[in-house]
Amino acid sequence: MADIQTDVLIIGTGPAGSATAALLSSYGIENMAINRYRWLANTPRAHITNQRTMEVLRDLGREVEAEAYLHCSPQEIMGENVFCTAIAGEELGRLKTWGTHPTSKAEHLLSSPTEMNDLPQTFMEPLLFKTACSRGTQARMSTEYVSHVQDAEGVTTTCRDRLTGKEFTVRSKYLVGADGGNSLVAQHLDLPFEGKMGVAGSMNIIFKADLSRYVAHRPSVLYWVLQPGSNVGGIGMGLVRMIRPWNEWLINWGYDITQGVPDVDNAFAEGVARDLIGDPDIDIEVTSVSTWTVNNCYAARAHKGRVFCMGDAIHRHPPSNGLGSNTSIQDGFNLAWKLAMVLKGQAGAGLLETYTDERAPVAKQIVTRANQSIEEFGPIFGALGLLDSIDPVKMQENMDRRCDDNPTAEKQRASLREAIAFKVYEFDAHGVEMNHRYTSSAVATDGQPEPGFTKDRELHFEQTTWPGARLPHAWVFGDGNKKASTLDLCGHGKFTILTGIGGKAWIDAAAAISDELGLPLTSHIIGPRQQWQDHYGDWARAREVDDAGVVLVRPDHHVAWRSKGMAADPAGELRRVLKTILDR
Repeated sequence: MADIQTDVLIIGTGPAGSATAALLSSYGIENMAINRYRWLANTPRAHITNQRTMEVLRDLGREVEAEAYLHCSPQEIMGENVFCTAIAGEELGRLKTWGTHPTSKAEHLLSSPTEMNDLPQTFMEPLLFKTACSRGTQARMSTEYVSHVQDAEGVTTTCRDRLTGKEFTVRSKYLVGADGGNSLVAQHLDLPFEGKMGVAGSMNIIFKADLSRYVAHRPSVLYWVLQPGSNVGGIGMGLVRMIRPWNEWLINWGYDITQGVPDVDNAFAEGVARDLIGDPDIDIEVTSVSTWTVNNCYAARAHKGRVFCMGDAIHRHPPSNGLGSNTSIQDGFNLAWKLAMVLKGQAGAGLLETYTDERAPVAKQIVTRANQSIEEFGPIFGALGLLDSIDPVKMQENMDRRCDDNPTAEKQRASLREAIAFKVYEFDAHGVEMNHRYTSSAVATDGQPEPGFTKDRELHFEQTTWPGARLPHAWVFGDGNKKASTLDLCGHGKFTILTGIGGKAWIDAAAAISDELGLPLTSHIIGPRQQWQDHYGDWARAREVDDAGVVLVRPDHHVAWRSKGMAADPAGELRRVLKTILDR
């Protein structure tokens, strides 16, 4: 007999684990989350928070979304991505990023009710963890996962209390491994991985210094410093990242992984910081130094049986593009509603098989993109002449030549501008963040072909109601001048029916099927003098169905199915689709 019993045991309380716990508790599912440490993130590792993640927080509750905005650095101060020789030195160029360029900002505003922001992990984790615990999650700190055994009815997990050293067992129907890039759960599950771990070395130096006089006029979260030969030799590029404006910072500095892990003490860290800032007299307080490895590795499968892995456990990659915690939280948004419906008897176990089908391709995509973004610094180095020599003096001379008055220098300046502009694929890849279209048995296309992309699918998000895609955002209006996104009408653990004035039969069918299947369904008619009105006409343009058609939306905002017009037997169609999707 196990010491503790619960429906879902979650290993890890990072962004993935805490989000999953918060969602499960919101859906009324008993769950327990353990953390091997005494508290949550002690360094602000992840920070870029994209619109899709903010939509998950909004689904958890407007108060959760509001608290994120309260603690974040807002989008308007994120975007002057600067390349320079030192923070106080010469600027080489800059790029408007993270949706702050006017054309990109318009796309962001049209795509979502939420705003991108910079929310360090030291703020995101407590927000998600608090939400989970306040809604019912049983949490245990200083508790580590040891092993698990699964059978046809559930999973028995052995844990160790790190304060007493005593082991105990937890019996759960399902186990979630959200235990990071060195996941023991994934290892014990023997998940198949592709790629390579430890492809490069890096160090983080966290420090406090008032840099406002150097940065407030060009606000950004990222300042890229190129100093040939500086400290560790080579090209000498370091990243100075804003944690809190404008007095808390994180330096990311690479090291040669073939030479082993360097001894990084506070004196060395302070030297690096002063070099990259370019002000030898500035007051600096180094608060943390750590080393880590750059990985290029993803799981080809995200689960086996009753055990699921998520977050860094299945996608291990550098922080480029700011995809890590975002993808981790979205893993939880995909899995939680499926676990909830299976545990409530509203769906068959086959629904859970779609977790791997839908999220493993995303893991591959973001690992590939993040590592490719590192390689895309090459053209900047090339344009500056930093790849033509290993002599720091010669490298500096090559950089200086761009200021000459001759055709060669003019060409160099053009090359540098083009190379910096190309970094939009890392720093403003809206499509990478938002264009996920699932293909699995949890969506029903009925043979409708996937629409192509009219723009670069990595840079631009294109909305569609094609089944598998995330529901388009459009503002609609209710009684009393109430304003809501179409996304606000959906989610919260339930399937939703969206139809127009000609679709009352769909509403009636949904009520009947809801009773028949014991499955709560939310229904909305959008149209003049209806529950919700489409004053701008944006929903009519985005829905891709007629007034008598219907869009069926999953709890995670992805379209499950659509019908262009009224069916001969709407109840029969809804029954067929829902029973197929839910493995009933």
